[in-house]
Formats: sequence, C-alpha cells, structure tokens
Amino acid sequence: MCRNIRTLFNFEPPATEAEIQAAALQFVRKISGFTKPSQANEEAFNAGVLEVADAARRLIESLETNAEPKNREDEAAKARERARKRFG
Repeated sequence: MCRNIRTLFNFEPPATEAEIQAAALQFVRKISGFTKPSQANEEAFNAGVLEVADAARRLIESLETNAEPKNREDEAAKARERARKRFG
C-alpha cells in the first residue's frame, strides 16, 4: 500500500509536487485504512492529504545537509537491482 512513500530529500532534481502528493496520499490511506473514502469521509480524507503534503513540503524545504544530492536515475537503478536479486 505504501509504495509511493519514498525518500524525497536531497535529490537532484528536487522532489516534484506530484511526488509529494503521492506520498501524502499513500500515508493518509495507510493511517485511515481507506483506499478510497466514503462520501461521508471524503472531505476529511482530502483535507488530510493536503495537510500531510504541506507538512512534507515544509519539512523537505527546511532540511539541510552537506552531502551531495543523489541522482534519481542512479538510485532507481540500484532499487531495480535490489528487486532483481530479491524477486529473481
């Protein structure tokens, strides 16, 4: 369920708004237990996604590091290699 929650800090290029929104959506889905909320809960669910996305964005923007930014393509290749070894 949480496949879109990835490390978003210290990448070049920086995390996109879509990546932040996807992570927020997955987080709210996980803690609420809803993949898609009922009409009665839809407003609260969507508000939760927006609030989590805002908090994540503020966090990412406020963090500092001396480490070199990671390359997205290199990290994706490493993840594919780990998956290949794990799942064959």
